Amino acid sequence: MSNSGTEYAEISGAQHMVGVSMRRLLVILFAAFALNAGSAMAQDKYPSRPVKIIVPYAPGGATDIVARIVGDEFLKVTGQPFVVLNKPGAFGMLAIEEMVKAPADGYTLMIGNVSTNAITPIIYAKKMNFDYAKSVVAVTNLIDVPAFLLVTTANDFPVKSVPELIDYAKKNPGKVRYGTVGIGSYPHYDMAYFAKRAGDLDLVGLPNKNGASGVIQDMLRGDVQAAFLNVASSAGQVQAGKFRPLAVVNHSRLKEYPNIPTMQEAGYADVGTVAWNGLFASSATPKPVLEAVFAAVNKALNSPEAVEKLNKQNFNVVPNKSLADAKTWLDGEMKHWQTITTEVKIDIGQ
Repeated sequence: MSNSGTEYAEISGAQHMVGVSMRRLLVILFAAFALNAGSAMAQDKYPSRPVKIIVPYAPGGATDIVARIVGDEFLKVTGQPFVVLNKPGAFGMLAIEEMVKAPADGYTLMIGNVSTNAITPIIYAKKMNFDYAKSVVAVTNLIDVPAFLLVTTANDFPVKSVPELIDYAKKNPGKVRYGTVGIGSYPHYDMAYFAKRAGDLDLVGLPNKNGASGVIQDMLRGDVQAAFLNVASSAGQVQAGKFRPLAVVNHSRLKEYPNIPTMQEAGYADVGTVAWNGLFASSATPKPVLEAVFAAVNKALNSPEAVEKLNKQNFNVVPNKSLADAKTWLDGEMKHWQTITTEVKIDIGQ
């Protein structure tokens, strides 16, 4: 072949390679564009169908109430409803697992609380078949719930203050029973931690599988003498004189109960839980979708109608400022409960 022929072949080969490279580059660019466009569309259109919200408790409790109130406003904001699926059991693990196993597209979320989404992942970590920290992400805190340290008035139980409860327990070791909504629940840890901080009091925990309503019945009968219960669940019994509040677990005194001191004022600032409900998603959910969920839920949560309904339940509306803020909040909760569960040893039967 002549030199000119060789040069022509080399040029043609080079042009062919350039053509192939250009086609490959165009394919890559088109794929990247399509991916970005798809993410943008997912964010812009979310939600385009109903959103399933898993609640790890039976209907009627605080977590279920929050899900339905926020869901009503979510429908107004987005045109799509919350479909609440109540999935109680296994200390919240059934609900968490269902969320984690669902497609990570923002259409299966969970509203959980302190027990299910901060304590359970610590004390039942060995029972989970996935890594909670790597599998679950907080979208936003929703509300927090003040609580009372209560005693019953049944059987003329004489205690009227926190110091009197401590004195009575010291004089009657093993005779003061306290109610909890389950072994390893935050009210259980709260009372056990109170007993430890107040001088290793000999108190006896009595869990009730029917949750707060079961504990309330136990207290009304006088089967248990004391409990930490949220204000929303117990206010009616307090107003009826059936329960006597000794202290309130909150950032400040409640305006409806101005004479009831906070736990901090009673000398136990680190005892008791201002419970919360938060919204969670699978950590595999694309960030644009999480951002869309965050924006829609915050708009629903902060609507005047939602705020009014939640305040009537004695719930404080406390959303996070961003996804990053939600992560910081949950990290802090997990760290706090890691400390509590290390200091207070409760036999959870593992």
